[in-house]
Amino acid sequence: MRLISEPPIPVKIQKMKQRVRWQHSSILQQGIDQTSMVIDDGRAESPEFSFMVMGDTGTKSHSGDHPQREVAKMILNHGDDCRFVLHTGDVIYMVGSREYYPANFIEPYREFLLGGNQPQNIAYDKMIFKLPILPVLGNHDYYDVPLLYRLLTGPTLSLRQILRYKDIEIGWYGSNQGDAYARAFLDYLAEVSPGELVQHLNQHYTAKTDTGRCLRYQPGHFTRLPNRYYNFCYGGIDFFALDSNTFNTPDPLPHNQAGDNFRRELEKRRQEIDTEELQILTECDKLNPENPHESELLAELAAKLDQINEVKIDIEKQLKSHTNTNVDFEQLAWLRDRLIASWHNSAVRGRVIFFHHPPYVTEGSKWNQGQTLAVRHRLRDVFDEVAKSLSNLTQERPVVDIVFSGHAHCLEYLRTVNTGHADSHINYIISGGSGRRPRRQRQEGGELLETFNNNTDISIRKVADSLLYVGRSGYGFDRKKPYSCVRVDVKEGFPAKFMITPLVTELIEGKWCDYSLEPWII
Repeated sequence: MRLISEPPIPVKIQKMKQRVRWQHSSILQQGIDQTSMVIDDGRAESPEFSFMVMGDTGTKSHSGDHPQREVAKMILNHGDDCRFVLHTGDVIYMVGSREYYPANFIEPYREFLLGGNQPQNIAYDKMIFKLPILPVLGNHDYYDVPLLYRLLTGPTLSLRQILRYKDIEIGWYGSNQGDAYARAFLDYLAEVSPGELVQHLNQHYTAKTDTGRCLRYQPGHFTRLPNRYYNFCYGGIDFFALDSNTFNTPDPLPHNQAGDNFRRELEKRRQEIDTEELQILTECDKLNPENPHESELLAELAAKLDQINEVKIDIEKQLKSHTNTNVDFEQLAWLRDRLIASWHNSAVRGRVIFFHHPPYVTEGSKWNQGQTLAVRHRLRDVFDEVAKSLSNLTQERPVVDIVFSGHAHCLEYLRTVNTGHADSHINYIISGGSGRRPRRQRQEGGELLETFNNNTDISIRKVADSLLYVGRSGYGFDRKKPYSCVRVDVKEGFPAKFMITPLVTELIEGKWCDYSLEPWII
């Protein structure tokens, strides 16, 4: 039985547009840009500032320990310097449900919230941030629960155990096609009555940028995001937040012998995964979660189930992909145009992009997934178009300075080599180890090779190196499960320099220990 379901890309796009009343006549008449915002904290002009990056957080405690909470404490220790926190997605596991926001988000980040001294009184759709948490959607924030499974699992734990799934954070609800995320973080204009819409816009869309009026984000007062993808400028740095869930559709398999062979390999792999999943479930059924040793083993098996489910979904997406029509080209064109405009703005000192699915990654099985390839190629196409438009304006600097992502449950720093495209020599940082079970690096190591098909010939070339990997490693007494986030210090000057500091914590013999690493400059 499928644990989760995912809405089609056109549904994701259309639902999100409805929630923010995309291009409503009142919005158009007032010249409002629904993809921009200004963070009004009184300090946005300072050229030196710090921010944090975390991701893949929204999970509960396990065996009495709460890694997500420990990461939140690390961020709080840097709170005096930190202006905001970028979140790379998967805010709530397993299915982005509103019923898990109190325990899996509000409680761990209570100090970030107005009224956080009484977190039980904060409604998930009424959160006001003292320290901004600026998220993008992860795949789990879009997931839903099939009706049959919901009917069986919602009421009681015993019925879940009949299905042999234990300790899985799935209840009555799913995300409702991303609705819970939208109500938690977006300016949900669909809930504003028609008679009050103009007043709402006049009250909260008072900031101005080169693209028109836009939303004013005021920490401690009004902390809503304008859209599922958006941009803002802070300290001379342009930030671009993307929804990679709508441009990660794998390319269609070719209609030739090679495509047929690959399709058969995928179907065979899916059958093998189904068998492996049943074996893990059988083993889970024998374990007692009340026994500490067995509870730890159960958590290990649950982590394997997580990964198996991701691989299964990716295989199904590849098998079902027949055309490239289910790609959010509107968002990609927006990114292209905003990057070009950014480079024509002499006041901008640097550019940062953040989204969920990593284009370059060495965690587990991610590198060969169809979604990884799709995100890499679509982002690469955008960068190529930007570089072509700018000609020599970049003066051999990369199109963007840093790309942050999550999805992979680790902290990883990669840098591309000469890929033959405009994504060459870019810094990619994965911050997805902030709460959900850390994962291992792939056995092939940190050198990433990509196959290029130029119609006339096929070549394999190195495209990136993994320069740092912080994730699960070792076995038995040597096993390590570090959790992490990233501190970024932006330095003054033109172009801007970024100092990256990995913040790492790990539970050793019942005590959380700080294993943060030395910073480096990029």
